[in-house]
Amino acid sequence: MTSLPPSPPPQPEQPAEAVPTCYRHPEKETWVRCQRCERPICPDCMRDAAVGFQCPECVADGNRGIRQARSTFGGNVVRTPIVTYTILVINLLIFGAQYLIGDRVTGELAMWPAGVALGEQYHRLITAAFVHGGVMHILFNSWALYVVGPYLERSFGHARYLAIYLLSALGGSVLGLWLDPLSQPTVGASGAIFGLFGAVFVVGRRLNMDVRGIAVLIAINLAITFVVSGISWTGHIGGLITGSLLAAAIAYAPSRNRTLWQAATVAGVLIVLIALVLVRVSAIQAAVGV
Repeated sequence: MTSLPPSPPPQPEQPAEAVPTCYRHPEKETWVRCQRCERPICPDCMRDAAVGFQCPECVADGNRGIRQARSTFGGNVVRTPIVTYTILVINLLIFGAQYLIGDRVTGELAMWPAGVALGEQYHRLITAAFVHGGVMHILFNSWALYVVGPYLERSFGHARYLAIYLLSALGGSVLGLWLDPLSQPTVGASGAIFGLFGAVFVVGRRLNMDVRGIAVLIAINLAITFVVSGISWTGHIGGLITGSLLAAAIAYAPSRNRTLWQAATVAGVLIVLIALVLVRVSAIQAAVGV
């Protein structure tokens, strides 16, 4: 008579594997792990990677090794030309104030050599670029800024572009301070616009582009400046010279320590313009016995 072999003793139950929890949020269970460090990560910590997901720390470490994209001449890449749009809005707002309030706005902000030299109203050297003498005046300057501004802002970056614009406006006012009659007020962004025209020419030359179009545009506008009465030739010429020189210094800056060189150039141009203002103011005050 045969008998069945004894059955094996019952095996103890294996404990269930614990569900991992996110290393940043221990209260959240997850089976997903970072592809780089293999730490568990919850949906809030998942960052898309080429394969799977990575944790925030690994993504940050990887980004530190990636060079930030730069514009043609060293600035941060510009997607939206916010400086150009901001200047356009400021110009329109001030023109609206001129229309609603009247001559008081123009009188407070216009470039006026006597006000600068004898009243120490130095703000006029810049604020005049945001005041306009009529509808056609602001329309032309706004159109020109809208056409060339975004191109230059993307080429230079926000800060460099703004420096060219403001220093071109200042350069036009400085030449007016030296050569215009003391009692002659001037308004308009034309000095800054001419500076941008000069910058477009410089950029074209630097990139080996055809610059005949912008050269003709500059020539036509210079001719209008001297043919049509009531136009500030000093503002146009001063802005054109300042913008062209500053754009050339930025565009042709050596690649080594380029940002430092460009910043030093902007500071140097500003110092020269301030010095010219102080010298001229001192001469005017001495001439009138102040």
